[in-house]
Amino acid sequence: MISQIIMIVTLVSIWFSLAWSLMTLSSATHFWLKHSNFKVNTDPLEEYPVVTIVVPAHNEDVVIAQTASAILDMNYPHDKVELLLFADNCDDNTYSECLKVEALPKYAGRDITIIDRKGTGGKAGVLNDALKMAKGDYICVYDADAMPEKNALYFLVKKVLENPDRHVAAFGRNKTRNAKQNFLTRCINQEIVVTQRIQHVGMWHLFKIGRIPGTNFIINREFVESIGGWRNGALTEDTDISFKIMQSGKLIALAYNSEAFQQEPETVKTYYMQRKRWAKGNYEVVLANFKHLFDKSNWRVKLEVFYYSCTFFWFNAAIILSDLVFLANITAMGLHLFVPDVRLPFTFDSSNIYITQLMLFNWILMILLYLLQINISLATQFGQATVRQVWLALAAYFTYAQLFIIVSIDSVISVTLDKIFRRDGTKWVKTKRFAG
Repeated sequence: MISQIIMIVTLVSIWFSLAWSLMTLSSATHFWLKHSNFKVNTDPLEEYPVVTIVVPAHNEDVVIAQTASAILDMNYPHDKVELLLFADNCDDNTYSECLKVEALPKYAGRDITIIDRKGTGGKAGVLNDALKMAKGDYICVYDADAMPEKNALYFLVKKVLENPDRHVAAFGRNKTRNAKQNFLTRCINQEIVVTQRIQHVGMWHLFKIGRIPGTNFIINREFVESIGGWRNGALTEDTDISFKIMQSGKLIALAYNSEAFQQEPETVKTYYMQRKRWAKGNYEVVLANFKHLFDKSNWRVKLEVFYYSCTFFWFNAAIILSDLVFLANITAMGLHLFVPDVRLPFTFDSSNIYITQLMLFNWILMILLYLLQINISLATQFGQATVRQVWLALAAYFTYAQLFIIVSIDSVISVTLDKIFRRDGTKWVKTKRFAG
């Protein structure tokens, strides 16, 4: 009886997650059909607010010069841009690389400030220091490896100006600049494309729910000051402040034409440490905001808490249980060949036909939806929809995608131990960069 309940709960849970994914996929598809005109409109804006661009850089001497140059070369009035480059607790040449960019003749007279920072708080600490110095009406954030496209800032500003009272922030899309490096970066590229062009777009189009990414976004400076800035030490300061914005009733608007090209991990170890940090940060934010499911918070906050809770707890648990059911039955079938008395632990009847059919149907649905998400998202991005990407997606499902389960389990254990032993789990783990 218990085994049957486990199977039913697992299957229903996964079908619910598939239904949610199909809903966001349908919403995103409708959005891209409406915005299928690739003509780029960069007509002059009615006004150009001053923007303070902040770049937190911790040991980023390999990439910081390229990023700083790309920022300074953007299509936005130069006298309306203030650039703050933070070499945060660096023990490499990040600071000197920043100075070299500042000294280039073509940037003479530009408003550039380079800070050799020795403070605490990680990336959130850098952003809070920048908040005290910023002169702009809006603060724009780019990670040290994120090279913005020439019109990235223009589109962000254009979006917030559509409704400045409600759009206190705007976020763009991020693309993988080293996608062709190896199998891992190709898989990450597919994940990023799906996240940016399906999940984020679908949630914005359907519910007007936006999520601040770690890079390529702007936010109203006065609003940030009114909520007390970023939470020092937050592992995912972007998710944390996104909830604060939603709680205020304001919107984080999608500027779908704004793009930045960021470097992704090129080794499994680097990838694992980065995603574990992200997962831990998201778990902490979900736990801190879980109470809003039961208080008088607005519906967007409740829906976002529900979404994160389902994604990181319910759906993950269902997938793990599904795998355990499969492995237990496979193991029992093998043992039955040698020990006839061994029976399948998870079954609905003696022949096990029903459970076999249900499990097979469930796995086929998951694989098909996974492939459908990837192919639709790639079809919306020029040059990405190829036959090779289909085979890559299939290979990634059985390899790369399964890493998320391991990362999730490890992160839950780590967060739990941090709470029990009162450990400081907020260390800013450096994501290794590569030249090129």
